This record gives sequence, C-alpha cells and structure tokens, in this order.
Amino acid sequence: MSQKKSPRFELRSGNVDALLLALQTADMDALRDDLLSRFESTPDFFSDDVVALDLRRLDGDSALALDRVIDTLSTLNARAIGVVARPDQRGWAGGFGLPLLDSQSRRGGRDEAARDKPDAEKGTDKAADNAPADTDPTPATGAEAGTANGKASEIAEIMAAANAAAATPRAIPTLLIDKPLRSGQQVYAQGDVVILDLVSYGAEVIAEGNIHIYAPLRGRALAGVKGNPDARIFCTCLEPELISIAGIYRTAEQTLPADVLGKSAQVRLADEKLILEPLRMK
Repeated sequence: MSQKKSPRFELRSGNVDALLLALQTADMDALRDDLLSRFESTPDFFSDDVVALDLRRLDGDSALALDRVIDTLSTLNARAIGVVARPDQRGWAGGFGLPLLDSQSRRGGRDEAARDKPDAEKGTDKAADNAPADTDPTPATGAEAGTANGKASEIAEIMAAANAAAATPRAIPTLLIDKPLRSGQQVYAQGDVVILDLVSYGAEVIAEGNIHIYAPLRGRALAGVKGNPDARIFCTCLEPELISIAGIYRTAEQTLPADVLGKSAQVRLADEKLILEPLRMK
C-alpha cells in the first residue's frame, strides 16, 4: 500500500483539554443526586465539555455502574470520553465502552499512582537517585585526578548554563480581547488574557496565566489551568457562573460575598481555597 501522504487528512499527536471527574463513591444514587443538585440549575455549565472519569479514589473493591454516570453527564450536557483507573480496576472499568486513559497530574507532574508507591520502593528510588555514577574503585594518579577534576568542573559549568537557559521563562504575549464574548464562545490564552468587554453567560475564558476583565464577568473564568497556583482573576464586575484557579473552582450556586458580588474584585488561591477580595481602586 502506498505510503504517500494524503492531502485529505493529517494524523499527528496533540493534546486535548478535558475535565477530570474524580469519583469518590460507588453509591450511584447519591452520586447522581449530588451531580444533578450541583449542576442541573446551570444548564450551560458544561456546554458540551468532554469529561474523563477518574476512578482511582474509589475503594479497592468498589465497582461503579459507569453507564449511569455516563447518562447523568449526558443529561448535564457533558460527554464522557474515557476512564482513568488503577490496574486492579481496569477489568470492570473497561466493560462500559469507554477507552482506558492515562492521566498525569498537572501540579505534581506525576501520576497519582506514583504518589501511592510503597515507601520501600520510594526508598529504593531515592537511593538510586543518590547513588554515585562512577563506581570504579581504581585510584587515579595526581595528574589524572587534576585532569578529571578540570573536566568535571567544565562539564558542571556547561550543565549549569544549560539549566539556567532552560529555567528562563519563555516570553508569551498577553492576549487582548476587545469584543464581547457571547454564550458558547471560548477564549484560551497560553499566558495572561485581558478582556475589555462583557463575558456573557455561557461564555468561557481559559488562561494558563492571569485573567483581567474590565467589564462584567457573567460566564466562566478559569486561570492557571496548567496548575499555576499563583494565577489570579481580576474583574470590575464579578457575577460569574464559575471561577477557577489551578483546578480549584467555585460555582454560582455558592452565593458570593456582598462585598465582591457585582463589584470590582480579585480571586486568588491560598491553601487550596479560593479567596475573593474587593479591589480598592483609588
């Protein structure tokens, strides 16, 4: 068969943003009630978002009727696209027509399974990491040792320079939006984003950095989506459906404090909790 590239399609690797729904109970009735009570009153909350079902927090012997979870999400206008499971869960989790996925924590950089590794294995890994690279017991002569030390120093300098270059943050321009965002529209910024007009109900602003909105925020704003806990949301009229920083979110079901509702405010993260504060503009 010809390997000539087709002009009609292109197959390549890529990343797709999806919500991760971490399930913590096998009681399907209670789970369905919680999901519906949380999101049924805001029908545009998911807006056809795709969701992966994370089963790793369930008890070891708990099996869940995933078809009912899928149906519940469909009722809420969300689409289940796969399952994240521990090895001991994959047998029953794979029987509901969804693919088995791998997931890596955005904040920690490793899968939760790595954090659950037994202490003995962690100790082995640590010992391996700290083990010297050169185990040759043959002593070096003075000249050889001096040459080796000189080369080691040179290599260390090169590595330090490389690490410094890698640590230098890549300049990402701020995204500027000067038009209103209507329901169903979504904006994604790799850095900060500045919006000068209304963010309507059902609209969504997503940024890896900070979000600045100089107008009413009535839709959803998600800052620090790659796990940056220092990201913030600034707004001159805070009336959101949802606000989120580094995955910690708050919905409109939780009434905002009177000193920030409909007023200028900032949202930041402290100790895994969202802090809402008035902006004092003088």
